[in-house]
Amino acid sequence: MGNTEFDAVIVGSGPNGLAAGITLQQAGLSVLIVEAKSSIGGGMRSAELTLPGYLHDVCSAIHPMALLSPFFAALPLDKFGLEMIQPTLAAAHPLDDGTAAVLDQSIVHTALRLGADEGAYLDLMGPLVETLPGLLPELLGPLRWPSQPVSLAKFGLKALPSAWATGKRFKTKAAAGLWAGMAAHAIQPLENIATSAFAIMLMAAAHLKGWPIPKGGSQSIADALASYFSSLGGKIETGFEVSSLTQLPGSKVVLMDVTPKQLLRIAGDRLTASYRARLENYRHGPGVFKVDWALDEPIPFTAADCRKAGTVHLGNTLEEIAQYERNVAKGIQGEKPFVLVAQQSLFDSSRAPEGKHTAWAYCHVPNGSKVDMTGEIESQIERFAPGFRDIIKAKHTMNAAEMEGYNPNYIGGDINGGIQDIFQLYSRPVLSISPYRTSARDIYLCSSSTPPGGGVHGMCGYHAARQALKDVFKIIIEK
Repeated sequence: MGNTEFDAVIVGSGPNGLAAGITLQQAGLSVLIVEAKSSIGGGMRSAELTLPGYLHDVCSAIHPMALLSPFFAALPLDKFGLEMIQPTLAAAHPLDDGTAAVLDQSIVHTALRLGADEGAYLDLMGPLVETLPGLLPELLGPLRWPSQPVSLAKFGLKALPSAWATGKRFKTKAAAGLWAGMAAHAIQPLENIATSAFAIMLMAAAHLKGWPIPKGGSQSIADALASYFSSLGGKIETGFEVSSLTQLPGSKVVLMDVTPKQLLRIAGDRLTASYRARLENYRHGPGVFKVDWALDEPIPFTAADCRKAGTVHLGNTLEEIAQYERNVAKGIQGEKPFVLVAQQSLFDSSRAPEGKHTAWAYCHVPNGSKVDMTGEIESQIERFAPGFRDIIKAKHTMNAAEMEGYNPNYIGGDINGGIQDIFQLYSRPVLSISPYRTSARDIYLCSSSTPPGGGVHGMCGYHAARQALKDVFKIIIEK
């Protein structure tokens, strides 16, 4: 790229862009991160969306993968202002009879609450919780020869079945519903192969590290990462929208925290025809419709455990959740959506004025949908928390198309950077020995459109940066 002002330039300041920048800067390189928005963070931004004094998370809210991430765990983020709060309960799943299943940090306490499925839950999750920490570096990265093949095979035997098949093994509606709510984070039909992996990872994360809430909003994660990056000598420039690589200062390598669609638009002329064709076949999944509320008081859930949980999954039974997610994948807008609710202000008083509260929720919708799901979402909350509508002071909504307008990485509202089904779980954006490389030797992809996919964990950026260090700078980072 001619004269070089920096060793590396990174386009995008989401968790993966920041992780890539930190990894390269730690190796002694000079790194610039450019961000189109006026603030950093990507999916980690927080803002007053409803009323002054009510702080809402614009996208991500609860962060089970942040503490589970081997990369984040190696960073001194607490010294840069990050404080994670553990809710009393990680998650709760209410049923129409007024009871609720709970996901407790204790695997034993979770199982005990499942009655006839106590043993089934312990048999399923117990061995996985013991072996998962050692498997995380392999599960949260590109495909490679396993260092623990036996443990990985045992994990695979439980992770590869569909969530529907595994859920039907439970005897109680509570256990099956709790499982379905976890698996629905896959944002695809529960009948799909390997959807059990999503439920397993989230449940194991709760038992190992909890489902924490960042004090002061998800923006505090971005701010801590950026502060650490800057302390290493890295530079960040906001308000820098990139439509062509010619806008960037000279560097030896560029890492793109963008989707394949954006990569084609920005750097398509630098890519081979065959690679461009493969990127054009990349698939996106359903989008999301999101609502934030300013509330006069906490959500009045009928089940007391829901009032102690950072996250509440609303969908009742396995069958109801599966039907809704199946319809969304077919482009059908359902009337009783599976709703994910976060109650940050119950545990973080900085989110709202004294005595007041915030709530955050979304449901899955067909990709690109402009349909307003506010009524359906509020009806689902009212179903399990009668009187909810009476405590609403103000609300802010974003449909799937508006989600993409806010963050171009959310194509059609797809917050995972591409559907994470079995065909694109590790072969994202293309099937390759190193999916982070592009056909241009000095351009790498470091977004959630690479393994291990969506979530605030930074592992996509970390692995992309390691690959660039090895290829371009001949620097090898030990695992």
